[in-house]
Amino acid sequence: MTEPSRKYKINDYLYQLNVKNYRKAIQTLPKILGVSLNTFHNYRNILRNETQDIPYEKVVMMEQLFEMEPGTLRTEPIEMSSLNEMFQSNFSHKSLE
Repeated sequence: MTEPSRKYKINDYLYQLNVKNYRKAIQTLPKILGVSLNTFHNYRNILRNETQDIPYEKVVMMEQLFEMEPGTLRTEPIEMSSLNEMFQSNFSHKSLE
């Protein structure tokens, strides 16, 4: 049976650790992040389709702790157009009306 798809790659990182370091990480990470163990486990278990999110500051901290590039802890990156692109697109649509 496959594990449900998670929104964040926290488990992917943790499962790469050896048993000793995995146990240390589970004890240490909540303290570093300033959250309870239960909250940390909730972060690990957020499913891809859920609206729940991890606070931005905590995501940045974990990306740095896991030596990940900024924006890569999330399983699916958020793709957005820039404001300038939106403004130009909106302007060209209004000028056609």
